Amino acid sequence: MDASAKPTCRIVKPGHTYEGKQGLSYFEGIAAETVGAKGICMHVLTMPPGARAKAHLHESHETAIYMLSGQAHTWYGDRLENHVVVHAGELFYIPAGVPHLPANLSNAPCTAIIARTDPNEQESVVLLPQLDGLVEV
Repeated sequence: MDASAKPTCRIVKPGHTYEGKQGLSYFEGIAAETVGAKGICMHVLTMPPGARAKAHLHESHETAIYMLSGQAHTWYGDRLENHVVVHAGELFYIPAGVPHLPANLSNAPCTAIIARTDPNEQESVVLLPQLDGLVEV
């Protein structure tokens, strides 16, 4: 996206995927890279059965998730000591800077829409390898 171009409305068809630092494959969506977004990033994530992300946080940026189908387990907190299961039709909020690790423990894929206050798809992702071993899935 040419940064000098006048902003305009855009349609993005999430056909292309990219590999996130977290270890999951995301469908390309609304971001600085695709439409020149300045304050938001939104994309679609489908986690296959048994998939799990690497422990990470989003530095200085909030995350909002809407689970379209299936369910995902997420461990969160300084030592991933908290656990929640997000089901289809539910929304989940992750404050900026909170470590988390999502996983799909079911036998079916789960799909979510993810929005973040970081307009760049991967800029605020900070991997936390020291926490990866705290959760066995």
